[in-house]
Amino acid sequence: MEPMPSIHSLSPWEPGILALGVFTLMGLVLIIAFFFLASWLGEKKPNPEKLRPYECGIIPTGSARFPYPVAFYLIAAFFLIFDVEATYIFSWAIAFDRLGWPGWLQISFFIVVLLISLFYIWKKGGLEWDPQPGKTQFPGKRHPCQAR
Repeated sequence: MEPMPSIHSLSPWEPGILALGVFTLMGLVLIIAFFFLASWLGEKKPNPEKLRPYECGIIPTGSARFPYPVAFYLIAAFFLIFDVEATYIFSWAIAFDRLGWPGWLQISFFIVVLLISLFYIWKKGGLEWDPQPGKTQFPGKRHPCQAR
């Protein structure tokens, strides 16, 4: 297998950057045309039933806006961080024999940084799910998930 000469890379008959650009441009034009046609030709008869949010077949009552505790967002962010870290370690484990000792040192440094960050999060209370005694998360309000 020989590399392609660079002189033919802009030819529409050779696989290259021009063919990719034309394909991408045609795809974007087609998508925009379909969106335009759907909005232009689509039936528009709004009524209160269509404008009401769909809640799994249950008629919504009250406002859908209530404050979630920050712990929900923290746990989600920590999960993403440490889940991505697991994919890096897994890909390193697959390529371990080709990476050798330099790869082992790099992944060891990576794991040490992650452990330091985990201990920092732990020390700051980021993994505490229960509220601190004496602190109210929702002053004057009942938490939306509590039984009524």
